[in-house]
Amino acid sequence: MFVKKLVEKASKKQPVGSSDGLKSQDVDPRLVFHYGIPGGSILFAYDSVQKILAIATRDGRIKLFGKDNTQALLESNGTVPSKFLQFIENQGILLNVTAENHIEVWDIDKKLLSYMHISQEEITSFMVLQRSFFMYLGDSLGNISVLKLEQEPCHMMQMKYTIPSTASRVIRTSLFECMILFGPNVTMGPQTSIAPLHSRNPGQIPSQPSVTAGIAATFLPILKVNTAPAINGITGNPTEVAGGTTVMHILPQPTAESKRVLIIFRDGLIVLWDIQESKVIFKTGVNMLQPLSHETKTVISACWACPFGGKVVVGYNNGEVLIWNVPPITNPSNRAAADKELYSSHNAPMYKLNLGYKLEKIPIASLKWAYADGKASRLYVMGGCDIQSANLLQVILLNEQTESRTIKLGVHLPEPCVDMVIISSSNEQSKHSQDSFLLLGKSGCMYAYDDCVIEKYLLQYQSKSSPSLPKEIMVKLPFSDSSITIAEFITDNPDSLNSPDKDFIPLAKSIPPFLPSEAKPNDETRLNSTTFGGLAKIKNLYITGHSNGAIYFWDLSCPFLLPILSVKQQSEDDLSLSGIALTALYFDRDSHYLISGDQSGMVRIFKFKTEASGTATSFISLQGSTKKGSNHVVQSIKLIKVNGSVLSINISRGSRHLAIGSDRGYVSLIDMEGPSLLYQKRIGSELSTGVISVRFETCILHGFEKNVLAVATKDSSVLALDSDTGNTLSTSMIHPKKPSKALFMQILGGHDAFGKGSYTSENIDLKKGNYVEDSKQLLLLLCSEKAAYVYSLSHVIQGIKKVHYKKKFNSCCCCWASTFYTPSDAGLVLVFTNGKIEIRSLPELSLLKETSIRGLALSTSKSNSLSNSSICSSRDGELIVVNGDQEMFALSILLQNEIYRLLDSASHVYRKDLVVSQEGLISGPLVHKERKKGIFSSVIKSSKTKHVPDMEAEDAKESIEELSSIFSVANFPSYAGKGDNLETDEEEVELDIDDIDLEDPGEKAKGQNMMAALNKQKLTSKFQALKGKLKQVKFKNEKSSTKEEQQDEKAGAVDQIKKKYGFPTSGESSVFKMAESKLNENLRKLQAVIDDGARVKKKRAGCY
Repeated sequence: MFVKKLVEKASKKQPVGSSDGLKSQDVDPRLVFHYGIPGGSILFAYDSVQKILAIATRDGRIKLFGKDNTQALLESNGTVPSKFLQFIENQGILLNVTAENHIEVWDIDKKLLSYMHISQEEITSFMVLQRSFFMYLGDSLGNISVLKLEQEPCHMMQMKYTIPSTASRVIRTSLFECMILFGPNVTMGPQTSIAPLHSRNPGQIPSQPSVTAGIAATFLPILKVNTAPAINGITGNPTEVAGGTTVMHILPQPTAESKRVLIIFRDGLIVLWDIQESKVIFKTGVNMLQPLSHETKTVISACWACPFGGKVVVGYNNGEVLIWNVPPITNPSNRAAADKELYSSHNAPMYKLNLGYKLEKIPIASLKWAYADGKASRLYVMGGCDIQSANLLQVILLNEQTESRTIKLGVHLPEPCVDMVIISSSNEQSKHSQDSFLLLGKSGCMYAYDDCVIEKYLLQYQSKSSPSLPKEIMVKLPFSDSSITIAEFITDNPDSLNSPDKDFIPLAKSIPPFLPSEAKPNDETRLNSTTFGGLAKIKNLYITGHSNGAIYFWDLSCPFLLPILSVKQQSEDDLSLSGIALTALYFDRDSHYLISGDQSGMVRIFKFKTEASGTATSFISLQGSTKKGSNHVVQSIKLIKVNGSVLSINISRGSRHLAIGSDRGYVSLIDMEGPSLLYQKRIGSELSTGVISVRFETCILHGFEKNVLAVATKDSSVLALDSDTGNTLSTSMIHPKKPSKALFMQILGGHDAFGKGSYTSENIDLKKGNYVEDSKQLLLLLCSEKAAYVYSLSHVIQGIKKVHYKKKFNSCCCCWASTFYTPSDAGLVLVFTNGKIEIRSLPELSLLKETSIRGLALSTSKSNSLSNSSICSSRDGELIVVNGDQEMFALSILLQNEIYRLLDSASHVYRKDLVVSQEGLISGPLVHKERKKGIFSSVIKSSKTKHVPDMEAEDAKESIEELSSIFSVANFPSYAGKGDNLETDEEEVELDIDDIDLEDPGEKAKGQNMMAALNKQKLTSKFQALKGKLKQVKFKNEKSSTKEEQQDEKAGAVDQIKKKYGFPTSGESSVFKMAESKLNENLRKLQAVIDDGARVKKKRAGCY
């Protein structure tokens, strides 16, 4: 007996029809396409040649927007946010630096991850050297490495060239200032390291003077500072900046990208690095002559503010915005004059912008500069703050024509923003350029402004006519002036037109673009002239109900929203919008009925004309539907009101009765011909009275045919009513022990599910091939947030609680459920709040497939509130998920179901026809020859007489080839890329003046191999420059010794420097006389060598 019961139990557990039912290989839940702005967007990147906008998210996704409504979605291997995102312009390559310090190389043409480079150090700055495949990486230790992207095969190559912190964080100063600060007991050579200044006792002077005048490449002293306290001692900051050596920004200098790069550290130090000579040629960003300050400020943002790299704007964490001067590149003819600026320090900023950020202690999160041919150049300043403030974004007119008064525009943002970018739609065929200024909000929303309006406002600000303020546009799904609250998706249309794909290409180009910068003036006109062959001729019909009461019809045959028809009228006489959100929709294509229900309980029954449904060959224009109402489409509109907000709608196909379920627990039966209310029944539920689903079914009960109306409430209770009278067929309701919010109810094997008869093999008599008319075979599926249940419909009618199948959801909360069907089987799709999708078989609820859709973060709607997301599905398993009004997911469940057209072309953002040769991209911006007076020339007196240096034309191809050879050689061979210390080469010998043998040019002193490589003419010029500096030193000291009384009243330059660093003031030290005497002697010897060389050369020429 026990064995017999065990066998019977096992046979019951075995899924019915499992041999021929839905199998795991039949389903493949996947994302087909993504439309709109992904949630959690945090970072912009823009390819100005291809006009491609990239947006990175917090979960590792990257969305691409191209021309002609093209969009593509990339997904990284890990769900980590991006730190840096940058294109190699016009090459189809996007580089993404993740928070895990992985550098991803994306092929945006193939939309594939080509390579991933893993950095061992924390990447704190990243910059692509455009028109090349080189890139700079700055780390938290202050070091900069160079990588090169090799394309065949795709991989990253670590170059031997490096910029270590011990070389870049060098403080170069004049010989005069150095000897005053550190006294005579100092050795200055090419590898000199000076101890921290604060380690000396004020007033302590070493007893034995000794000097070794080093001959470095620049013949200037090099003060190397290996620790942060040393830098702080020099800059005047007594408080050590945590991580002060971190490289924050790497900016190749405009017009000299292959020669120089500007490096900005976290503690404020700014250095200009000469790539060819591997040395610092200019430093600024610190103020040695300012009084001691206890304020610790760090660099956050920076950008160039000059087309030739003469000014850099730096934003700090305390709200300061400073403009620093940087010497630009010059032609060889003017290089001698420009050398005065090099190898020197500018210890004060050129200009300070008072924008109010410092007063509110708002850090400067981002800076962008837009060059407008010198007339309307603008600086965009964005503050980083969680608190709403009027000063979060300001645009300042910043150029050489700007007067001392700051002209600015304060943009009032709806929320704090995280990034900004300027994109353009200009092209060679059109002279009209429409630039858009885009902002990413902290919530992930995108806001757009017309940048031309911003420019016009700033230029007309001081004029008599008051300029118009730029208007903010929230970038969202097109044509939806209100959010979607309910939707229907119909794909199983046997009458749909079988048009070729080429017919849809003009439609794709005619709809308005998603980004405002791509909009054209005639977009609306072309769209309004679009025609269609009726609703029934559309392959994928998407119907949306909105929060303002409007209903839209869309063609989703292609991966973009093509509008067809809008129904906004409330009755035959009232064409205005109700303004009340729609909560339920039901569309019956066969009967041409559309039923809608809203929050107020109003039910509208729309009867479409025959030609509108597509049975005739007439066409309907969009212009007529929007301006003349819907009279030419809708035959009649009937209204009836029920008690409570409408939650569910269902039609009885045989009787034309309409069942309505409301949130107050009422079930209403309406005759659509009247319309008239046949009855209204209130369901007395224990916990929640909302009726989430009503289903008509005809079954055999006790040998008699019975019309049943199955009802499901929010608390997961189910019961059956007599659909003709509204009487309850059973005395008790069926509900689980632990009720949860119900989401979905369906009758399996019934007429209502398929519309033609049964679905599952359970209801098919395989011998006769006919449907079995037995209510015992009908099952009722109920899905809630916590579990799914399968009951027998006959048990529900009798009030017997018997669960045939049950599945609890333990991992996460379910937020949506529905069934889908194949020609012979049915399945259940479940969507969870964390983005997970499960496919289960019916009726046994066994798991077939599961997957997670990244970015599909949903939430369950609260009671009496509308959800922020909308989900609907077609009968064949096509899901449309709209998240807010920003993005839309199109998902497919079945393996071989391909219902969308133009998927490849709609996601092809990269255009190879725009690829031009590197030679065509080498020209830089045109720069005026002279500066006009403005804020930059009025602040500093010395800048009044300066002129813009002539720019040296740079051949990109030659420069890249030269860079390749430079980067391939180790400029610091002993540097292994670890730590901050540079070790001196074992064969390197310290060089000083005493070691130079100038007696016999044919002989070389031992250990002086380095001198053989020195150019004599260059050496002479360096000595002469140094000699001039020493003469100036001598003159100043002689003058100071004759005016001791005046020095007591006003300290000279020497005493000021010595007093600042705690050294005693004194007259001229003997060290200068010794150095000058030695230099004069060596200069005489060097001149003799040069003269001898000239005579030898002349004699040899005479011999020939």
